[in-house]
Amino acid sequence: MLPWTVIGLALSLRLARSGAERGLPASALQGDLMFLLDSSASVSHYEFSRVREFLGRLAALLPVGPGALRASLVHVGSRPHTEFPFGQHSSGSAVQDAIRAAAQRMGDTNTGLALAYAKEQLFAKAAGARPGVPKVLVWVTDGGSSDPVGPPMQELKDLGVTVFIVSTGRGNLLELSAAASAPAEKHLHFVDVDDLHIITQALRGSILDAMWPQQLHASEVTSSGFRLAWPSLLTVDSGYYVLELAPSTDPGAARRQQLPGNATGWAWTGLDPNTDYDVALVPESNVRLLRSQHLRVRTLPEETGPELIVVSHARPRSLRVSWAPALGPDAALGYHVQVGPLRGGAAQSVEVPAGENSTTLQGLAPGTAYLVTVTAAFRSGRERALSAKACTPEGERSRAPRPQPQRTGGREP
Repeated sequence: MLPWTVIGLALSLRLARSGAERGLPASALQGDLMFLLDSSASVSHYEFSRVREFLGRLAALLPVGPGALRASLVHVGSRPHTEFPFGQHSSGSAVQDAIRAAAQRMGDTNTGLALAYAKEQLFAKAAGARPGVPKVLVWVTDGGSSDPVGPPMQELKDLGVTVFIVSTGRGNLLELSAAASAPAEKHLHFVDVDDLHIITQALRGSILDAMWPQQLHASEVTSSGFRLAWPSLLTVDSGYYVLELAPSTDPGAARRQQLPGNATGWAWTGLDPNTDYDVALVPESNVRLLRSQHLRVRTLPEETGPELIVVSHARPRSLRVSWAPALGPDAALGYHVQVGPLRGGAAQSVEVPAGENSTTLQGLAPGTAYLVTVTAAFRSGRERALSAKACTPEGERSRAPRPQPQRTGGREP
């Protein structure tokens, strides 16, 4: 088992208190839970059977019911496929049996396509999804995908979906950390396929935490903001909410936002990094008295951009550029590398995915000074850049052709 799994498991066990530990009755939980299962040909039949058994056991421990938690299973393959929609099964054991009966689909690992499909299903009444309840996605993967995962996953999180990722392969830590909900140590697990049972209880507790009703909670915490969510307490006709935000050290600098009674979430942006904020949700209603809810959220430390650009393998028409990657809890989602002649001229750009910290710039001119700029893009929308000068060497000088000896018309002696 990898060290990251041990750390994540320890923190989950220490910090996460499940609904069952709070004495939460099963009938009080409401939420839509989608299992996203890598069913492509990149997964062996043995691995698929082990993951299927793990998800089945996890489902059996959850309070699935018509008025409680609903579950759905979607396969990742060449095309996404729904094994069963929300509401089809009314108990955890029924969901477990349905998962165990699922057959591997094979094909390509088009996870991005499946995530776009999942976004539709999680909010579609035709698929059994319910408005105004917490949404949770559990994605089990061997770590690879044939298409981009970042943009569609971010769209899901922007809609308030809590994303848990279980990687049984050699997935990129930075990419998967960015894809999972924050903090990564609670929402991302790296674990061998034969050790999945180790995280079952911790993952169950985290899922119940994400669906805990009557509680204001924060997610998608970055250095400059976070998203708030709460259960549906009012209707658009019965009242409204007043949302208050203030730095813990300066209550007088409070910000307020009035929201309609059918609102269940709000995103605060433009906040200071590494700062504690006190949040209050005040329901205002003439129909019934509702208590205000309070929460303290700490933003992450400020992102650090790329450092120490190194230029190597200089050739007349190419350069190798490397840099120390951006680190920290809000690591970069990717890098944008731009190179252009110092004396002016057309610049070229290269996109480098998260987890990589070097690239080769091609098509340059010999004996030319260039400005190379590496920009790190973060989940918060901010960017950090660093520039360095580089120069291509002169090309080999062309040699004059050797004169060939001329023959006379006479015979050779």
